[in-house]
Amino acid sequence: MPIRHSASRDELTGHHPDTAEGGNLPEPSRDYGLSHQIIWDFVAISNHLEDIRRSWAKLFGISGSQWLIVMAINDLDQGNGVSVGEVSAKIHAVSTFVTTQTKILEKLGLVIRQTSSADGRVVLMSLSPLARQQIADLSARWEALHAFIFRDFDAQSMSDVKDKLEMLKKRAKIAVARVTEGI
Repeated sequence: MPIRHSASRDELTGHHPDTAEGGNLPEPSRDYGLSHQIIWDFVAISNHLEDIRRSWAKLFGISGSQWLIVMAINDLDQGNGVSVGEVSAKIHAVSTFVTTQTKILEKLGLVIRQTSSADGRVVLMSLSPLARQQIADLSARWEALHAFIFRDFDAQSMSDVKDKLEMLKKRAKIAVARVTEGI
């Protein structure tokens, strides 16, 4: 992440940081140093979660990306299977990647892939009994980990954090488009 100098232009808007659109001064309460620290905290959290994901995956003998797919199927499947598109959207990956990886997971006996009876173009995936048993065997450790990470959050604060993260996720998606478009 670049260090901002007072003479630089904002990467997202292309505007000088001392002026807002229309030449108005930005909100005086805006603390860009604090927002940068929050972004760095997100980076650190993401890296820690990646390390945790790799460790869980290692217990299954699969890659971190494959573990993410297994967990997405586990979260999304309501008993009728889940489509490649749904898993792709959940993990923010292209569908061809998910298709390739789920074929590997199927060969390993962790995923069951079936063509949808409603639409022959759609492949529905579910976890195999083996995968479900392995997840069940780890559930106590999983729950203890979550309890540790979120121990200082009550239900209301968890809901508040979730809402704020959802807003930031949506704005980050828009920001990616803006950067890509070269504002």
